Order: sequence, then structure tokens, then C-alpha cells
Amino acid sequence: MKAKTSYSYDGKTLFWITGSVIGAIFFLILAANLKPFVIINAGERGVVMKFGKVQEGILDEGIHGIIPLVTRVETLSVRVQKDELKADAASKDLQYVTINVALNWRVDATQVNTVYQTIGDETQIVNLIISPAVSEVVKAATAKNNAEEIITRRRELKEEIDSDIRQRLASYGVLVDDISLVNIEFSPEFAKAIEAKQIAEQEARRATFIAQKAEQEAFADINRAKGQAEAQRLLRENLTPSILQKEAIEKWNGQFPMVMGGNGALPFINITPPASTANP
Repeated sequence: MKAKTSYSYDGKTLFWITGSVIGAIFFLILAANLKPFVIINAGERGVVMKFGKVQEGILDEGIHGIIPLVTRVETLSVRVQKDELKADAASKDLQYVTINVALNWRVDATQVNTVYQTIGDETQIVNLIISPAVSEVVKAATAKNNAEEIITRRRELKEEIDSDIRQRLASYGVLVDDISLVNIEFSPEFAKAIEAKQIAEQEARRATFIAQKAEQEAFADINRAKGQAEAQRLLRENLTPSILQKEAIEKWNGQFPMVMGGNGALPFINITPPASTANP
């Protein structure tokens, strides 16, 4: 039988083996926490920072290698985002107005590092840049119009606000795709005054319509009366005994009336046309 081989290790060897195992485990733990790569998801861009300083390069979507403990990457979304903001303002005639503005915006993908360096993340962009810009632009636009014009010229007001906000945010690297004026509200007192004015205008238009209708009906009655009078005049001028006799013959059904005369004779209708005058 083959004899078993026994191995013996001295203290230094055991210490080296133990240290190597612990070192490998520590390296694996360190590698797991300090990843030598970063993944940029779809719709995002990576801002590279070296020892906390923002670098010029921008990381696109995909996987990128980095140096742990030296390089750090912050991601910023470049997708379209929607925020609805409320802006309080006053009209030209000093009427209090509140406008809800729906804003579709996104970060310029080519300026992600500058936007992150000067402003911050998406929340800071809304709070520090977009919200104050919307409030100031709305106040400036509404101050140029009285309350009635704000209602009747809503499209022009929207275009002015849209253009001003686009220009204002573009300087910060924020692009605006669309702006909508979701709702425009005035004070309760002014809303009641507008409602009363509309009711009065409707009643005035209704009264005008009734008056015009009565005038037209009276004019029509006059024309009908004139037509009937003219018809009767023409009838009198053209009505002759011959025409009357002809109409009586055309309407006669061939039966004599069952009424006896005083002497018992039946009435006689002369159906013989008048004799023509003989030539001498």
C-alpha cells in the first residue's frame, strides 16, 4: 500500500497564506464598492469630476472606465420634462390674475457639464432657474394688457411668454420645447363683474334682435297689404260681365239648385254668349 504524504507548514507560511486570502477578499470588496467603470443609461449624460472638479468631457450613453477614488461621475437627464408652475401677476388695469404655465423643457446635451457646474441637478434647475424666470416673464407680459385683453388676446399673450422664456432659459443651457397657459384666473369680484357684463351684453343683443324682427315683420305686413290692394285694383279694372259668366259656367256642376222661384219656375242661367253685333 502507498503511504500517505503529510504536509506541515511553519508559522511564516501560514501567515503568508492567511494574509493572501484576506488581501484577496479585501480587494474584491474594494473593487465591488469602488467600481472601475460607470454605466450611463439611455436619456442621460455623465458629468465627469476629477477630485471634485468638473471636466470638459461629457459621457454619452454606455459603459465608461474611470479611476476609482480619483474620478467621480454624476448623471443628468436630457429627456423632456414637464413642470406646471403658478405665477401671480397684475394686469394693466391693476386686476389680480393667476396664470398656470405648463412647461416642457430639457437640458442641452452639449452643455450638461456647464449646467451641472453652475446650477445643479434637475430639482435645482426648476427651483433656481425655471420658476423665477416663468414668474418674471408672466408678470412683465400681463402688465402690458388690461384684464379684458388678457382674456381676448390669450394666444398673443402665450406667444409672448413662450418667446421670452425660451430666450431667458437658453442662456443657462436649458431648452424649452413647448409652453401652454393651462388656466387664467382673476379675483372672484372681477369674475362676477365679467359675468354680469356678459349677461348684459347678451340681453342687449337679444333686445336688438327682437326689435329687428318686429321691424321686419311690420315691413312684410305692409308689403302684403300693398300687394293685396294692388291685386284687388287690378281685379276691379279687368272684371267684366263676360268674365263673371265664364267663371260661373266653369264652376257649374250641371245641376240646377233645388230652389223654386215664386212662380214655380226654375232659375235660368244664361249660358248663351252675348250675340255679336251684326254687320250692317
